[in-house]
Formats: sequence, structure tokens, C-alpha cells
Amino acid sequence: MIALAMSALLMSSIQGTWGQELTVSKSVILPNSKVTVTGKGFDTKIGIYLALCKIPEYGRRPSPCGGGVNMSGKSTSSIWISNDAPSYADGLASKFGKKGSFKIVLRLSPIINDEVDCRKVRCAITVRADHLRSENRNYDLFIPVKFKDKP
Repeated sequence: MIALAMSALLMSSIQGTWGQELTVSKSVILPNSKVTVTGKGFDTKIGIYLALCKIPEYGRRPSPCGGGVNMSGKSTSSIWISNDAPSYADGLASKFGKKGSFKIVLRLSPIINDEVDCRKVRCAITVRADHLRSENRNYDLFIPVKFKDKP
């Protein structure tokens, strides 16, 4: 049981239902450090959010997430990726690369909000369908992360 829990914490890649793959450069991180997240094989017709989130109960939407809604399009803690974003989102969403790929650098803080500290609760770098399909759990992917205070 302990080995399984530790291997889950150290996982750095996961494959989704349709072959999409999410990879992080590290899953044990220092507060406010940068983590490179890459994806490939994503359906470019489905927009996604990429963020650090509290791991939810099975079947529930990941929430709360660090960075909140990225209204400026410049946040480095939550990213919207969509090739078909609505017109009101001009400049807010990043686009997928070839074959549903992306490479994003996130700056992660263990503090998501006043109630969620990822040093005390389980959190993960998370992908989920964007707000146009927010109740669709088929696109959820989680790579658990652990924050450490010293290098």
C-alpha cells in the first residue's frame, strides 16, 4: 500500500482514455517553482484547462484550482488550451500544436486559496474539459504532485 502511494506521488506521465498523454517535468516540487507540462494526442475540438487542483472525489470536477479563471491569458498557474475558443476569448486561450500537442511552463504555489494548501491535502497537475463541457469527466487527467520546502 505504501509503495503504491509513493509511486503515485512520483508519477510523471499519464495516458488518457483516447490515448492522449500528459507529462510533467517533475512531480516533487519546491513552492513557486516552474514545472514544464507537455501533452500530445489531445482532441483539438475539445478545449481543456491545465492547472494545479485539489484532487476531487471520484467523478467530481477538479476544484479548487490554482490561478482561478485566467481572464488575462497571461497567468502561469492556470492555462486554457483551445483551438475553437468563442470570440469573447480572443487572446485568452493558447492553441494546441500539431496532433493535439502542447508544452506549457507552470509556476506552482502550494497555496490554492485560503482553505487549500497542497502541502496538507492531495493536489495534482490536472487537465479537464473547458467550461464549454465542464461537466464532462471523460477528459480529466491527474498527475499527483508533492511540495517540499527545501531542495
